[in-house]
Amino acid sequence: MCLVGGWLWVSRWSKLRHLLDTPTSRIRSAAQGYVELAGVLRDLPDTPPLIAPLTATPCLWWRYRIEEYRTGSKRGSWNVLEQGSSDGLLRLFDATGDCLIDPRGAEVLPARRDCWTGDQRHPRGAPTSGVLAWLTGHRQYRYTEERLHADEPLYAIGEFRTSGGGRQGLDLQAAQGQVVREWKEDYAGLLQRFDHNRDGQLDQAEWSRVRLAASLEAQQRHRLASGRQALHKLARPAEDLPFVLSSHGEEVLVRRYRGQAAGGAMLCLLGAALLATRVVG
Repeated sequence: MCLVGGWLWVSRWSKLRHLLDTPTSRIRSAAQGYVELAGVLRDLPDTPPLIAPLTATPCLWWRYRIEEYRTGSKRGSWNVLEQGSSDGLLRLFDATGDCLIDPRGAEVLPARRDCWTGDQRHPRGAPTSGVLAWLTGHRQYRYTEERLHADEPLYAIGEFRTSGGGRQGLDLQAAQGQVVREWKEDYAGLLQRFDHNRDGQLDQAEWSRVRLAASLEAQQRHRLASGRQALHKLARPAEDLPFVLSSHGEEVLVRRYRGQAAGGAMLCLLGAALLATRVVG
C-alpha cells in the first residue's frame, strides 16, 4: 500500500505540475520543444476514416479491450483476452494552423466510451441499451471501446517539432557530412564524378572538391526545405515527460490528477500507519 500509494502520488503530482506550468500555445507560433496545444480534431486529407473494431464506427482513433469472466475457487474475475489501439496520425486544428499528432505512447483520454457484455468472444454489433440490455443480464464476455471523432475538441501536451517553412537552422558541417555519407554508398559513382586523374582513388585535392560539392548540395537542400510549407508534428517526448491527449479540457485533467494524487497520498499514509501498528504490536 505504501509503494503503490507513493507511486500514484508522485506520478500524478508530477503530471499535474507539468500541465499547470506549461502555457497553452498556438500552433503557428509554438516554440520547438515541450508544448501544450488545444484545438479541434479534423480528418486527414485524402485519408479514409478508421473503422473501430468492435462497433464498426467510423472514427479517427480507437482503443478496445475484450475480457472474459472466469470463476475461481472463491470468486470470479474479468480476464483480458484481447486489447489494442490504432496508431495512425491525428490532425489537430486551431485558428492559426494544424498539427499532426503521433499518438503512440500517449495517455489518451477520449470522451467516447462504450462498455457492454455478450455471449461471444467478438461482439455481433453495437452495444444494446435500455430495457434490452437489462433483460440480457450477465454475459461471459465484456467489451470496451473508446474513440476519438472528427470535430471533437482535443487537449494535447507533448514534444512539438516543425520542419520546413524556414523554421530550422542549418548545421552546415553536419549536413555536409550527411551528404558525403550518402555519396560514399555509391563509391563508384563518387569516383566517376571526382577522380579526375582516373587512378581509382581520391587524393587530398579531390576530397577537397568532394567536401565543397557536398557543402553546396547541403545548402541547396536546406533552401528547398525552407521553401516548403511548415509541417508541425507532436509526438512522445524523448525525456520522461507527460504525453497526454484528452477530449476533456485542462481543468478536467487537473481535477482528475489532483484527486488521484490525493488518493495515492492517503493510501501511502494508511499503509504506513498499518505497518507501524504491526511493528509496534
